[in-house]
Amino acid sequence: MLLLYSGQQKKSLSPVFFLPKHLNKHSIEYILKCMNDNNKNEALSEDTIFACADFFKVFGDSTRFRILYALKKQELCAGDIAERVKMSASAVSHQLKVLRVSNFVKTRRDGKEIYYSLADEHVEQIIACGIEHILEEE
Repeated sequence: MLLLYSGQQKKSLSPVFFLPKHLNKHSIEYILKCMNDNNKNEALSEDTIFACADFFKVFGDSTRFRILYALKKQELCAGDIAERVKMSASAVSHQLKVLRVSNFVKTRRDGKEIYYSLADEHVEQIIACGIEHILEEE
């Protein structure tokens, strides 16, 4: 599978989604800022365009979206998430790793248990805006 990464093609042995290393909380905030009306005339660099496309790819997977939506309501451990989204623990764990590496979720350890929650309010806002947009069309 070939994935676009900052204007270059790289081979991936599995269809796992990878975010560019330079995409972090600050670049996500910049992307959101650029989407505001205040910046309509600002030209985006190629790196920003690719980073933004990669950012939205995370939401393009229905499993990851289900997990994010479950976490929108409350902090959960991996087992509870698997129960809510009706998937195996290993499948959920794989998707949680993608979401964690992408800075969409954060973790908190309590003894042996790891709890997951949305990384920040930006992720919650994007989920809410997406749902609102879809429901407008109905």
